[in-house]
Amino acid sequence: MLREIKKTYQKYRWFVTSSGKLVVGGKSSEQNELLVKKILKSKRDLVMMHTSLPSSPFTVILANLNKITKEDLEETAIFTACFSQQWKKKKKKVRVDMFTSKQVDKRKKMKIGTFGVYGKISGKEVKLKLILCFQKGILRAVPLKSFNKTYTKMKIPRIILEPGKIGKKEAALKIKDILENDKIKVKIEEIEQAIPSGGFKILR
Repeated sequence: MLREIKKTYQKYRWFVTSSGKLVVGGKSSEQNELLVKKILKSKRDLVMMHTSLPSSPFTVILANLNKITKEDLEETAIFTACFSQQWKKKKKKVRVDMFTSKQVDKRKKMKIGTFGVYGKISGKEVKLKLILCFQKGILRAVPLKSFNKTYTKMKIPRIILEPGKIGKKEAALKIKDILENDKIKVKIEEIEQAIPSGGFKILR
């Protein structure tokens, strides 16, 4: 099951942490359902996250527990928060719950994409802020600490994103202009797929 996720990770929300861990998360309730069920079937104990508030991707760090660093946890928490509905609501800080896959359960009456988490849950409050870069040759919006030269083969101008008032389409056009001024050609669709849903503030 995990091999399947690793092979098809580009179908999900994903990024690579500064230490090289692959993190994936659902883009929708249906993807959350599919992803979490695959993780549960794998019988592996993996770190997972979800915002304390509803409407968030379930994210998972695809690495053994003993190899996960504090930086991995922080970066994954930021990623989880930024791609939740809290970005649309222009929240500056969001609390993210951290737990393992062995704490997750699915009951019959639960809606698609909804799961129960049992036992001790730790949490972290994070700021919503991302930076654009190329990871594995694909444009990504990632936590600042994840901007790592090892995974950034293509040079890119500094573009930092925070929740704001600029609509997604307009923000994507502005980002495209910035990149093209630096002779980096990307399609609008690539930018829109890389960034969260909602409004933006673009910082340089």
